Amino acid sequence: MPPFRGWTDLPPELVGQIADGLDDLKCYASTRGACSTWRRALPPPAPSLLVDHGAAAIKCRGLCPAARRSFQLAKIPAPRTCLGCCSGWLALSVFIDDVHSLLSLFHPVTAAEILLPPLIYNTRLVSKIVFAPNPATDDFAATAICDIDRLAYVTAGARRWAVLDPVHLAAGDQLVDLLYHGNGMVYCLTRFGDVHVLRLPQRRRREPIILECHTPADYPVVHNKRIFQMHGTGPDLNVRATDEPLLSSVGNPVFDAATCFTQPYIPVSIFTSAKNLVFCEGNLYQIWRNVTCTVTLQLSGEGRRRVVEDEIFVMRYDPWRRPCWDAVSDLGGYSIFVGRNNVVSMHAEGVPGLMGDCVYWIGGRGRDQGMVFNMKTGRSTPCLPPLDGVVLGSPQSTICWYFLSDTVNNGNNTYERGVYRTRARARAESGQK
Repeated sequence: MPPFRGWTDLPPELVGQIADGLDDLKCYASTRGACSTWRRALPPPAPSLLVDHGAAAIKCRGLCPAARRSFQLAKIPAPRTCLGCCSGWLALSVFIDDVHSLLSLFHPVTAAEILLPPLIYNTRLVSKIVFAPNPATDDFAATAICDIDRLAYVTAGARRWAVLDPVHLAAGDQLVDLLYHGNGMVYCLTRFGDVHVLRLPQRRRREPIILECHTPADYPVVHNKRIFQMHGTGPDLNVRATDEPLLSSVGNPVFDAATCFTQPYIPVSIFTSAKNLVFCEGNLYQIWRNVTCTVTLQLSGEGRRRVVEDEIFVMRYDPWRRPCWDAVSDLGGYSIFVGRNNVVSMHAEGVPGLMGDCVYWIGGRGRDQGMVFNMKTGRSTPCLPPLDGVVLGSPQSTICWYFLSDTVNNGNNTYERGVYRTRARARAESGQK
């Protein structure tokens, strides 16, 4: 009788066929984690759109057009609004009644939930939340935009969020985006293109106190009908965070569009209201999008600049250059995903269905379609065909771009080259052993 061969000796083709039959993202991730051989044979889940089918299910739909596969996920507590996404976790505002909401971090693959301390502010005015990757009940840090000019933050051990004084902004300006960058650094972007840096206090792991109390059967937050109080006996507020303009590090504490942008882009910066921040290959970028109709902007002198509907501008930061933000025509083969998620970049080489030098966003004529802007052609098109069972334009039908945590470099929000291995490469490596 031939000796028994272990599971690690299964041919990569067979491992791939087994994985193709899985319709659960948790099972797929567990299969990849079984051993190093299987991990090499199976690529990480592709960048996906998190799609809400209403009462039916939440599905994670991959970008790879050849696979045409989607994974059903754990049902998200409802009614709720998604305010952020990072490393597989969602930041949710779960409505209790017409006045009150609770903020929580929820993982739709594992169904784990972390109830955040209360925010003494109208949570209906919270527009986005970013948080440190891979949170735990005793180790988390989050930052939120409150209203138009306030920031709030919380770390594990605090009993409530700390709400900062209003950020000093130009008249008519407001906060529109946050980017968590690691080591407690949160970059904050305004509608006019001003950038501030929030430095959070150092995170400390604290053992939470878990309290149980009975709630009505229709209580919307906790699935097992219990409230978990995830913060312990530490101080009411966190250690003070610091906020300063990005340009203050190079001697310009006050935002001035003339020193930030070249002349063609000064009026564009005011007109493009959808803005996001992202790091790519160590460089900081702003992503601007025209969310209205096609217009022709009058420049200083006799010039004009035509800005078409859904046109996107990519601006790179150079602190030693004036103006310090300049438009670029490519991303060196990377693509960027903007939305409610903590914006990330990914090198497109070897990733099925992904195109380089593109910006993936959510919107379009259906209001919540997955769209892709090609920087070479200057056009936006749907990146996936319509999904059966989802009516485009329905509220919250497309929630956000979704990534699991094992493919991201959390130090700079950049998905590394070479993470996605094709099965052909895995077979070649297996044959060399």
